[in-house]
Amino acid sequence: MPKSIKSLLRICVTVALISTVFSCFAAPHNGFDLNNSLLDTSLILAGGPAKDGIPAIDQPKFIAAKDAHYLKPADRILGIQINGKSKAYPIAILNWHEIVNDNINGSQFSITYCPLCGTGVAFSSKVTDKTLDFGVSGLLYNSDVLLYDRQTESLWSQIKSQAISGELAGQKLTRLPISHTSWSNWLETHPETVVMSDQTGYSRDYSRDPYSGYENSRATYFQVTNKAPDYYHPKERVLGLEINNSYKAYPFSEIDKANTAQLTDNFAGKTFTIHWDKKNQQASITSSSGKEMMAIEGFWFAWFAFHPETEVFKSK
Repeated sequence: MPKSIKSLLRICVTVALISTVFSCFAAPHNGFDLNNSLLDTSLILAGGPAKDGIPAIDQPKFIAAKDAHYLKPADRILGIQINGKSKAYPIAILNWHEIVNDNINGSQFSITYCPLCGTGVAFSSKVTDKTLDFGVSGLLYNSDVLLYDRQTESLWSQIKSQAISGELAGQKLTRLPISHTSWSNWLETHPETVVMSDQTGYSRDYSRDPYSGYENSRATYFQVTNKAPDYYHPKERVLGLEINNSYKAYPFSEIDKANTAQLTDNFAGKTFTIHWDKKNQQASITSSSGKEMMAIEGFWFAWFAFHPETEVFKSK
């Protein structure tokens, strides 16, 4: 049996065992009140771990880039810059924690990452008159992590950027610009950056990917409401753009076919520029005025599950 298939089978067996064990002890929907859920509760699934079974990092420690010996140049990170200060969050750590509650010069935000959907999103912690911090609920919708805020215990969909139950149901989170790129590229473009330390206070082997083999497999672990067409591999990376309730996916393979670092596209009556860095497998979208758009990078299957009406960019 090929090594990749063996690896995937091990992951599937592990997830199944964890799910079985936790289901014996966890309260329905991990104890969250879904009476006013905006989603069909039958589609909100237990991912395995109980509430906070995947621990968010609430007091991240940062080190200088030169001291980040555990990082290799090609390692993937999520990078953010606020008020001229840059921070990097290694995917190798986010795979185990999914949420980092942090701040830069008093601006509070949360870095979120869903390994099952490949989606990294940063959110402002400010919602109406509240400042929130988030934990991992252990629940999923369309295979995507559902966050919960500790102030009201409302559940939030990462990809929808919206509270789907609880006191804040219907409220939206404000997304912040974030880069999903290689460590070497982030360091080159942000030489003053600090990086989250692997000394998190938790006993985890950050040199091991708990989802090894998943990104290359066509399999997904959990039910989704809309199955993506086979135009692309289910884990094909796409940039998903939303404009006035219209949606468009920009698959990396289509962008790459254009064989240029910049290309233009018209969508929802507007003109956008797609920026492509093939070496670092990084893409972004800016408006005609040069403003960065809040596109979400993730797997094709996940974007389609949430937005089956999506348009798809095709290289000419």
